[in-house]
Amino acid sequence: MSKRLFAGAPHALLTLSLLGCGGEPPPAEETPVGQVNSALTQVTSFGSNPGNLKMWKHVPADMPANAPLVVAMHGCTQTAAAYTNAGWNALADQLKFYVIYPEQQSANNQNACFNWFEPGDIARGSGEALSIKQMVDKMKADVSIDPSRVFVTGLSAGAAMSHVMAATYPDVFSGAAIMAGIPYKCATTMTDAFSCMSPGVGKTPDQWASLVRGAYSGYTGAYPKISLWHGTSDYTVKNTNQVEALEQWTAVHGIDMTADVSDTVATYPHKVYKNSAGKALVETYDLTGMGHGTAIDPATRFPGTSVACGTAGAYILDTNICSTLEVAKFFGLDNSDTTAPTVSLSSPANGATVSGTVTLSAQASDNVGITEVAFLIDGAVVGTDSTPPFTFAWNATAAANGIHTLAARASDAASNATTSSSITVTVTGGVSDTTAPSVALTSPAANATLAGTVSLTATATDNVGITRVEFLVDGAVVGVGTASGSTYSSSWNTTTATPGAHTVRVRASDASGNTTTSAAITVTVDQNSARFTETFSTNGPDKTGWTLTEWALDTSDQTGVSGSKSILGSATPSFNTVTRTASVTVALSSAPTLTYWRKLDLSGANTLASVSFKVVVNAGSDVVVDSVTKGLGTVTESTWTQRANIDLSAYANRTVTLKFIVSATDTASTVSRARAWVDGISISRAGTQ
Repeated sequence: MSKRLFAGAPHALLTLSLLGCGGEPPPAEETPVGQVNSALTQVTSFGSNPGNLKMWKHVPADMPANAPLVVAMHGCTQTAAAYTNAGWNALADQLKFYVIYPEQQSANNQNACFNWFEPGDIARGSGEALSIKQMVDKMKADVSIDPSRVFVTGLSAGAAMSHVMAATYPDVFSGAAIMAGIPYKCATTMTDAFSCMSPGVGKTPDQWASLVRGAYSGYTGAYPKISLWHGTSDYTVKNTNQVEALEQWTAVHGIDMTADVSDTVATYPHKVYKNSAGKALVETYDLTGMGHGTAIDPATRFPGTSVACGTAGAYILDTNICSTLEVAKFFGLDNSDTTAPTVSLSSPANGATVSGTVTLSAQASDNVGITEVAFLIDGAVVGTDSTPPFTFAWNATAAANGIHTLAARASDAASNATTSSSITVTVTGGVSDTTAPSVALTSPAANATLAGTVSLTATATDNVGITRVEFLVDGAVVGVGTASGSTYSSSWNTTTATPGAHTVRVRASDASGNTTTSAAITVTVDQNSARFTETFSTNGPDKTGWTLTEWALDTSDQTGVSGSKSILGSATPSFNTVTRTASVTVALSSAPTLTYWRKLDLSGANTLASVSFKVVVNAGSDVVVDSVTKGLGTVTESTWTQRANIDLSAYANRTVTLKFIVSATDTASTVSRARAWVDGISISRAGTQ
């Protein structure tokens, strides 16, 4: 495509001044290679660059792996450096995402407008659209980018180009935020551009949607979520364009134009449009009385910092709402969503007999929205679906005849996930399987002396798939294994067994009914081998000496024994640090070892957060003997985990204070948390369990 200056054409120059910002064109400036400009670094080689654009990037310090990426595009007469005043760099420093700024050159457009109306610049695989996509590819090649969290935003001509990127590269971008933009392919000529800007062009929702779908014909995947912002007093790009864009993208997503949420944010009308799974796909902000520009609020400080939301200037307007922060929330960049989805299998029915191609169906919902439902057969993912109704066609003819376990797992954009209750079906007309599983008992060890509640673990594999692993003591099943890959675990409360020798085996079964039982080992149950045991009965601790003022009894119990409980510590900060401690005084013997069971729920909402669980021994000063600490992100142990044989020999034959501590620090929000459940505590002589 040839680039045009539009020199000597007053009609065209007027259009260019209107396409975004107006004013005189900026002087052409050549930036030396690699120069840093307002916290931006120029990237001079990022592909063939058919649109002849410049690329600038902002890279915060201490970036994690799999970080998000935001593409931010300026309006006419602006530069990449000027658009940093919207605050994206400062927010990226806090929330840890990369930002790239495409920049138009005067050789392409005299007023530095992105050419959102030029057919050669708005098609997939050509012109400026391809140049911007190549910038994303360059970042993915150079640093660790999460491909599911790449977003685009822009003002005016940059907003119109954001529509272009969302339409032409829906496989690249997960969301777009439009600041005073124009719907995709509203104009493909200069004359059309006038009409699109003011008074706007009216089309039916289906007509608008067809333009988007035609940008990448044959594409069947998900389209980006869209955030639309427009001033009601914008006389450069009329706000009727927001209504047309709403029609375009709700139709693309297959949802209606009845708002599912209608509220106000910082006094401005705000509406959200969701799909049947409750996922927010389009939102609008009507900025009452605002003219043409990007809305900021320097009085707002980004979470955990003293940094203002933007710097007011030309077309960066102080309107008492921080669009940058609100868009980041909509994109899920603020990590504020801690609510897990709900999910259940709706088909086939539990206990059904199936054959041939079987449709697996699930129902899932989330407070923000479902990103994926995975279907699991015998614990392995066989298929996924990202749009409701959530289904997968399972070829049961390739499965072994017999019983199989089915479940569904739903995930949201914040990586919260929930697995449904499982069902079983019987496959007929499948593969005849006569190969028995392989299975081995890995814990406890042969000839071990046991006390209290102990962990039972085994490894099991099969040519088709393991359906059940059972642990047997003296021939009776005492537990069914929970799978983690090829490892299966359960627990055995030895206090229910008679003192003395017992045999332990493990038995594995597959879907065809083939079974294998491991060789037996002998263990000795001796409750006196444990110097200290605690299982927390209904009335509280079994042992004296506990201080539980900051922890509470909880109905969950790692052995599943009726009438037993665990203790729960919970720390939720509110712009501060909260620490909760449970402690007990214990007299240790020679060569002591600590074993306990736990579940953890640690969540740090931002980079200033720190959440932790610690086990401490105090014989004059606190010493950490076991711990888990997390900054930004989550650590979740939804099932009981045993921490076995922690060496306490440094405190042999001494009286110590044993502490279980949860602590959470968050000076930026109220949504971080540290929670821990503890049960089945025992302190034994070394060599016993």
